[in-house]
Amino acid sequence: MYRVLNMFCVLCVALVASVPAWAVSDQSSNDQATVALHKLFQTAWQREMREHPLEASADGFHEYDGNWPDVSLAAIAREHEEDIQTLRDLAAIDRSQLSSEDQVSYDLFKYRYDMSVEGYQFKDYLMPMNQLGGIQTLSTLTHTLRFENLQDYQNYVKRLQTLNVYVDQTIALLKQGVKEGMTEPQVVMERIPHQIAANVVAKPEASQFYAPFKQMPAIIPAAEQAQLRAAAKTAIADVVVPAYRKLQQYYDNDYLPHCRKTIAAEALPNGKAYYAYQVRQYTTTDMTPEQIHQLGLKKVAEIHMQMEQIFKQVGFKGSYQDFLHYLRTNPRFYYKNPQDLLEAYRAAAKNVDPHLMQYFPVWLLPRVTYGVRPIPAALAPDTYPAYSVPPAGDGSVAGYMAVNLYKPETRPKYDIQVLTCHEGRPGHQLQIPIAMELKNLPDFRRFDYYSSYGEGWALYTETLCNEMGLYDTPYKKFGYLDYQMWRAVRLVVDTGIHSEGWTRAQAVKYFEDNTALSLQNINTEVDRYIAWPGQALSYMIGEIEIQKLRAQAEQTLGSKFDIKAFHAAVLEHGNVPLAVLQEVVDKWIQDAQAGKPEPRP
Repeated sequence: MYRVLNMFCVLCVALVASVPAWAVSDQSSNDQATVALHKLFQTAWQREMREHPLEASADGFHEYDGNWPDVSLAAIAREHEEDIQTLRDLAAIDRSQLSSEDQVSYDLFKYRYDMSVEGYQFKDYLMPMNQLGGIQTLSTLTHTLRFENLQDYQNYVKRLQTLNVYVDQTIALLKQGVKEGMTEPQVVMERIPHQIAANVVAKPEASQFYAPFKQMPAIIPAAEQAQLRAAAKTAIADVVVPAYRKLQQYYDNDYLPHCRKTIAAEALPNGKAYYAYQVRQYTTTDMTPEQIHQLGLKKVAEIHMQMEQIFKQVGFKGSYQDFLHYLRTNPRFYYKNPQDLLEAYRAAAKNVDPHLMQYFPVWLLPRVTYGVRPIPAALAPDTYPAYSVPPAGDGSVAGYMAVNLYKPETRPKYDIQVLTCHEGRPGHQLQIPIAMELKNLPDFRRFDYYSSYGEGWALYTETLCNEMGLYDTPYKKFGYLDYQMWRAVRLVVDTGIHSEGWTRAQAVKYFEDNTALSLQNINTEVDRYIAWPGQALSYMIGEIEIQKLRAQAEQTLGSKFDIKAFHAAVLEHGNVPLAVLQEVVDKWIQDAQAGKPEPRP
């Protein structure tokens, strides 16, 4: 999975940068609308980067590398007003005068700001942290920030020196959330105290924030390296640790006791409308929670039949439930040593590479590389089996797949390849870098993320790896089907928790009955859905749509169907809502029928 926390922001100051040449239409009658549109795109993006500097750093825009975001209530309210103004500015541009690609950009830009304006009313900014991420996990930034030169280190030291302001603003949001009844459920927030405590260290050198200073580039003179290390130690000792100690005291003594005892999003103020919004946001469809719940039940039954064929194939004697118990408890399916598990993931990543040329055109493949590294130990007990961290948008930092080595005896060997296909390549570490490298698109489209598209693509590639022959044992094939089942179960469990009145115990039991996931994974997964309503729905909804579009293309084009060209059509327009993806693929099918050459970015 790939998680993005975006608070969209817009017009504040005039941008003096010129409009790039590719932004201007060849038809002079369209020039005014085209120039106005791309100037608005640039202005909005510049302010978004300024007000969301961590996102800017990750995306390769380094003007704000020394800053933290302003998450004060006043700043959040101001951003909302500017979102509204941007929609007014967009409405003043005549869409009919734009090229077809610019019309797509216009619609996407409007969609993202419409969703942002609508979402403001639900005030989920008052829940700025949960067990999956927040200010308590900021030390992981050391894995994604650029540390190449003196300026990079100076900017980072500046961030360390001012972290207390960011922490204080976060505490203020938490306090307001308690006043308004906007808190995460206590059952999941009980996972956080040890994450905060990991930042309260006795010696600065022991802090994860200090990691970049342990090995510094030779381009920085030794004397300046010493000064930077000293400044970092002082900042960690005098600012970072006291800030986290303050957060720890407030969180443990005041906030956690006031977290709500309910688990459903619908139990929040205006909760029913809030969950419906979350479902629309993450699926980019108009499906209702009830429709998704019923779809999930149907998909679980379908996949269950396929899984039963596998355990019969391996000659297992017993029931389906007996087979799941066998998989969870037999040591042959697990590594004892975390390092062995890590090496197995790295080998699985290499298994994919020789097959990519069969399914993707060479010109589409990303230039940036990626690696595999462990999830930090302080986060591992409470988070995913793995997740994907994209590269920097300017290519200065490689992407990586972070894998969970906590309790290797709960991480099945037969899941390694399918999970690597999802988080690595051809999943997130292919799709996201491709989008970043589409320099013909406006910046907001290169870095945007719609979960139903991004997670749908990654889940689709799990099936693609099956076509590649990478699940070369019955157990690996079962692992692939188990992951399909996992995402189908999500449709039932997420809606069950947030809309159908399910208890946490019901959700856990449904997972146990239908998947081979270990209890460790099941518990962290259920708590993830409790804390992050709606997001888990995006995977299967997105995959179903992509598979539908592929089947439509294969049936319509027959012998003209080219799998490489289909994947290019899906990927070469960046991350889009599912309705836009349908339009894009329809247009590609029409062009392929007519024998039109494929355009290149």
